[in-house]
Amino acid sequence: MKATFRAFRIFDENGKSQGRLVDLTLNDLDAGEVVIRVHHSGVNYKDALAATGAGKVIRRFPCVGGVDVAGIVESSADSRFNAGDSVLVTGYDMGVAHDGGFAEYARVPADWVVPLPIGLTLFEAMALGTAGFTAALAIHRLEQNDVTPDKGKVIVTGATGGVGSLAVQMLAQLGYHVVALTGKESEQDYLKSLGASEILLRSSVDMQSTRPLEKAMWAGALDGVGGDALAWLTRTMQLEGAIASYGNAGGAALNTSVFPFILRGVKLLGVDSAATVMLLRKQLWGRLASDLRPAGLDKIAHTITLSELPQACEQLIAGKAHGRAVVDCAAK
Repeated sequence: MKATFRAFRIFDENGKSQGRLVDLTLNDLDAGEVVIRVHHSGVNYKDALAATGAGKVIRRFPCVGGVDVAGIVESSADSRFNAGDSVLVTGYDMGVAHDGGFAEYARVPADWVVPLPIGLTLFEAMALGTAGFTAALAIHRLEQNDVTPDKGKVIVTGATGGVGSLAVQMLAQLGYHVVALTGKESEQDYLKSLGASEILLRSSVDMQSTRPLEKAMWAGALDGVGGDALAWLTRTMQLEGAIASYGNAGGAALNTSVFPFILRGVKLLGVDSAATVMLLRKQLWGRLASDLRPAGLDKIAHTITLSELPQACEQLIAGKAHGRAVVDCAAK
């Protein structure tokens, strides 16, 4: 192991989060039973909020960013893991209150570690990362509430983003009729290539309507936008339709009424991927290596280096990101 290694650490500077590359030693990292030589990490919206200060995400400064990590066990004080094992970690306190994956090495509690499923490479695991895991968990929630392909259309908001792109592919592979909602007219061919049956442009939708209910269109919905988009979804769900909510890129407020819930039986399902229990976590990663494994990961994932992280995070916050940025933490 290197005496010093590079890490993207986030500091509190005059009340604002600011990330930059620094050199650290293992002793600088938070405690944990498992030391991982990081191969890849994924860039998520939460990472961008933390690194740019656009959101109050970091709970302890300074902190190495990155809520995801995939790599090889360097050493372990827990008998469940041995040097040389391929593993991944997503969520928990990674990158917000515990040093995360934007570094050449990570040290984490053994209870957070998932063995890399057979069928996935370390790169593919981070091309999925928290985004893919969130999409899988959201689909799982719909399935638990009887939203099957025969029930009708499923709409995905923010469809060109990391979670959205992966969700479109996964749902299409499972046989759903997927409607991709996007504000980016230029991305229609991209979304169709992922498996979307229909593209709905945000400019064609009146999300400011004050009507308590509108035409019922969707059996299910995956929403990473929140705000007006989520409110509109509640008004346009079919009878017994279900919405899996996992993001607030368009706002945290929700202005709706009780009518979708008491007249149509609409279900609003919260998706918290960071705190998912380990049994379900392993089950979903198994599915991400099998029936939920997107056939077109190469279409949405591109590689960046640690030094390119600031630009990638700024693009995410500005809504200009395309697909998934995967950090090669060993590359110069």
